[in-house]
Amino acid sequence: MPQVPQTLDALAVRTWCGLALEALGRAREEIDAINVYPVADGDTGTNLYLTVESAAAAVEAVFAGYETVAAVVPTGSAPTGAVSTGVTGVTGVGLPTLADTVRAMAHGALIGARGNSGTILAQLLRGMAQVLAADGDADGEAHGEAAHTDGQALRLALRQAADSAREAVAHPVEGTVLTVAAAAAAAAAEAATGTEGDCGTVACAAYEGARAALVATPGQLAVLERAGVVDAGGRGLLAVLEALAETFTGESPGAGRVTGEIHARVHGTDGVHGTDRVDVDGACVDGRPGDDGPAFEVTYLLEADDAAVARLRARLDRLGDSLVVVGGDGLWNVHVHVDDAGAAVEAGVEAGRPYRIRITHFGLGDAHTAGAAGRPPRERAQRAVVAVVPGEGLAGLYAEAGATTVLARPGEPPASGELVEAVRRAHAREVVLLPNDADLRHTAAAAAEQARTEGVRVALIPTRSAVQGIAALAVHESERRFDEDVVAMTSAAGATRYAEVAVAERQSWTMAGICQAGDVLGLIDGDVAVIGSDITATAETVLDRMLAAGGEMVTLVLGDEAPESIAAHLEARVRESYLAVDTVVYRGGRQGALLLIGVE
Repeated sequence: MPQVPQTLDALAVRTWCGLALEALGRAREEIDAINVYPVADGDTGTNLYLTVESAAAAVEAVFAGYETVAAVVPTGSAPTGAVSTGVTGVTGVGLPTLADTVRAMAHGALIGARGNSGTILAQLLRGMAQVLAADGDADGEAHGEAAHTDGQALRLALRQAADSAREAVAHPVEGTVLTVAAAAAAAAAEAATGTEGDCGTVACAAYEGARAALVATPGQLAVLERAGVVDAGGRGLLAVLEALAETFTGESPGAGRVTGEIHARVHGTDGVHGTDRVDVDGACVDGRPGDDGPAFEVTYLLEADDAAVARLRARLDRLGDSLVVVGGDGLWNVHVHVDDAGAAVEAGVEAGRPYRIRITHFGLGDAHTAGAAGRPPRERAQRAVVAVVPGEGLAGLYAEAGATTVLARPGEPPASGELVEAVRRAHAREVVLLPNDADLRHTAAAAAEQARTEGVRVALIPTRSAVQGIAALAVHESERRFDEDVVAMTSAAGATRYAEVAVAERQSWTMAGICQAGDVLGLIDGDVAVIGSDITATAETVLDRMLAAGGEMVTLVLGDEAPESIAAHLEARVRESYLAVDTVVYRGGRQGALLLIGVE
């Protein structure tokens, strides 16, 4: 049997993350299949896997950084705080400290957290890191190397993890991953008595305590009992704790028996079963029978101080449910289920700087409609729209129209993988993809091709601006044939001329002449057509040029930095100078451009 670590050091954390990712990979489909709470959207296993994948990648990045140092630093020139590798020729370099490693793990989980359970798992890992990093820093200062922690430190870390996760949830519910985490911490505390230094004993006790608590979850949560399953988030945590025990013992405590034994104890059977879909008729958020629940899941990362986050929690708690806010030190991950997605995003804007915003419209197969529609969970919607949008306000607008959105902040265009993930979240047989940016056409094409290999029929409409996407979405009808819908949306987008008003960042040659930094630029169909000094006057000139060729509808999307009076001025201009032309105004938030203009 290969040598296993006896103490919780940087290498042990690395091993744990790798084993946890493998365990969740094996259990992902099973966990997805039993996902009925708080929403039966069948993605808990996938969300937990993606969360741990991000944590493991962050840990690997830290090790890669130190390995690079090991390749270039001569023997005997080790940086302060590095640990001995035990390999001749690179003594003193090559391994990060425990504090660096657990901080990376927690940060990776925080920025990569997906869904309700993934967000809670991120806080569990952060809670552990708070204890282990503090120990590592203290010991590192005293001894010049990373701390090697024992069973007592692991016990304290698991306790802090359970407590901090419970505090992060607005309304903790028993019979969930929180209950399983608390049971694991309690069992670890009991095992740690008299076993100082034995991480394996503590980890195995935590696993067994979690397993016993998981089996009991149907008796604590009615929706689980009706469906005949254990809590999916708790099952995912059990896989993570199984990996922790395997890290220190070299053997999986639940190898080959976890799923069958849990099923047998829940159902009173011999444990032989598959991963068939479960019956969740009547299941709903927070176990409230008859409550249809919110329509949207909203998540985002947020840069804000503690006081602003406290106010945000209170506001989001009034807007919806399943509220989880995790993180700290200025960076937070926010998760909530709401009916007004725009209001949830606006609350984040008021609190600080939200980014990586994801808004998911719960499909017809989730718990909110399973009882009314009589359908099993995870039935794919027939058709969905996935759109890239440049601002938080537009993200809310698109989501309210039923689209799954991907936020593209200035200078942060989404990668094809993010678009593929959005297609998966849309969970539909047919998807219309709106890149809303000429520069994203190839990225979107790559994402569409990837989604097609997964069995999704994807049509890419080459929208070059969010206003073209609005026009396409306005004529979208999921009831008609896919080809007809795509043709209608493409026609509407193509019939919409687009423009934007922005401020030049530097001197540059343009189609309209040389601009200087600070000049106001009016771009029509992607080219600079007007250079001015006043925002409102430049916008009016752009609008006049666009309407000179005719038009029936003007769409104005205001950025946060646009003058307050610009919308009223342009509306009056259209009303007074162009008969039978309607104007609609939206607020786009932090969208990069001061103003987006569309003319249909």
